[in-house]
Amino acid sequence: MEYLGRFFGILLNWCNGLTGNFWWAIVAFTLLTKIILLPVSVLVQKNSIKMVKMYPEMNRIKAKYFGNKDKISEEQYQLYKRENYHPMLDLIPTILQLVILMGVVRAIPASEERSPLYMPVLAALSALVMCLAQNRSNVLQSEQSKANQWGTLAFSVALSLYLGLFVSKGVAFYWICSNLMATAQMYLLNACINPKKYIDYEALADSREELSRVEKLSAVTKHKRPKELIRREKADYKRFLSFENKQIVFYSEKNGFYKYFRDVIETIQRRTDIIIHYISSDPEDEIFSLTSDTFQTYYIEEKLMVLMMRMDADIVVMTTPDLQKYYIKRSMVRDDVEYVYMDHGMNSVNLMLRKGALDAFDTVFCSNERVYEEIRAQEKCYGLPEKTLVKYGYAMIDNMIRSYAEQPPVHNDPPVILIAPSWQEDNIMDTCIEPILQSLLPENYQVLVRPHPQYVRHNPEKLEALKNRFASWQNFCLQTDFSSNQTVFNADILVTDWSGIAYEYSFTTLKPCLFLNTPMKVMNPDYRDIPVEPFDLTIRNEIGIALQPEEAGTIAAAADRLLREPGFSKESIAALREKSLYQIGHAASVGADYLIKRLIERSKQ
Repeated sequence: MEYLGRFFGILLNWCNGLTGNFWWAIVAFTLLTKIILLPVSVLVQKNSIKMVKMYPEMNRIKAKYFGNKDKISEEQYQLYKRENYHPMLDLIPTILQLVILMGVVRAIPASEERSPLYMPVLAALSALVMCLAQNRSNVLQSEQSKANQWGTLAFSVALSLYLGLFVSKGVAFYWICSNLMATAQMYLLNACINPKKYIDYEALADSREELSRVEKLSAVTKHKRPKELIRREKADYKRFLSFENKQIVFYSEKNGFYKYFRDVIETIQRRTDIIIHYISSDPEDEIFSLTSDTFQTYYIEEKLMVLMMRMDADIVVMTTPDLQKYYIKRSMVRDDVEYVYMDHGMNSVNLMLRKGALDAFDTVFCSNERVYEEIRAQEKCYGLPEKTLVKYGYAMIDNMIRSYAEQPPVHNDPPVILIAPSWQEDNIMDTCIEPILQSLLPENYQVLVRPHPQYVRHNPEKLEALKNRFASWQNFCLQTDFSSNQTVFNADILVTDWSGIAYEYSFTTLKPCLFLNTPMKVMNPDYRDIPVEPFDLTIRNEIGIALQPEEAGTIAAAADRLLREPGFSKESIAALREKSLYQIGHAASVGADYLIKRLIERSKQ
């Protein structure tokens, strides 16, 4: 600021010599700074237009995924990236304006008398004029909510009034000039780069109406959390913080995730007397029935972000990626907490997680060699520090293998083909289910269609139409009861698109899969940055056959190949399973061993 003040002082003296008047010198200086920064203002104008141009699509994203904050953030991130939009760019003029103001304060002599009362009033009025004009004509600010507009106006007027009271009259006059020139510049930019040439305001109004309908519907159906839940969370939050020397914490987003941690937790409990702390954001989570002296459970939902920032445990284990990117942050009270990522599948972390989703973790439990290679390649490609990678395997698969081995063998006559699509956009149910059924049903197969539970929930009319369309076929069954996985493991062939159920099915039963290459779900559009083919792509042609959607009419012939060719035999898939997965049958022990070892090491530090 000292050097900036000197530089601005030189400019002001030059302007004073040019105009021969102190006040006109400030006007000239203000105009000069606006001209110098004009390229930045043009860039911001274009960026703001780009933002408003995206509003219709953004509103429809919010309407489509209403209530799903993570999905909305993910889709908006992809939209920003596609349109090359930089959210922080709009802050540059404000930052520059404050820097210049501080420089002007240094440049104008401290002996300069403070401004008389009319100067603060004029400064406040100039801010009022500027904000009213921006609320009406600024391409971005005019699209903000009324609350944001009037909040910004109140802040700017109050700041200008306060500033005018405590600075010299020369600084206050500069601020007045700057506000008025910023208003004039806005109209000049609108004339030269007219937003109406680029923005479809009719589409914007339609998208707002669409989002408004969704919000109104949600307001009718949404219920506030019962008071007892609020009290329960408050008590659990306080109880969690009251525990000193917490060694290990597991976090689960919702009910059903305990199955991914269970075997590791139970192994730790058998081998040690460590108190395990388990946080769930679902008040109905099954884990609350398991609470004991050595297994403390907590319901934390609204207070999760704050709790995570106050985390004081030695180790935190979670299946939730994107640590430090969204609402789950690393501890702000301890920088030595070890964060461990335990995936709830065998999928590629480079393809199926957002870019940088694991960057903030210290340790990753890897299910297979390909995942290990992906993470090391990411670290090398992006210059990241090496994480601790544990060759863990997948404990849930181990359990499924054991449970399946205990069942009596099933021989289906005719063979059973189970169609189990994913829940992503353009899945089998939306793209090619009819030609699949038209190909399979005339053949000697029993065909079960088991849509994803979310598809059943959101598309009852489509499913009813499908059921009626093929009701005359005795070998067709539409299954919407998901209470048991028995039908999954009793099937002879599984048909899917990109669902992770394929790997669990094949590696448990040693039976083949038939894949439809519907549009691939890609969470990381830059996955090709690293030279490692994702596990999801490699495995498709090793545990089965992959067809294009337009080939769905030939699926019966492909199914016949899977049942007859030795390349898809149990022995072949068993060999592939041994090659693909780490620590088959021992994942829980490996995971528990690592965590116990680290806790012992931490206790000695």
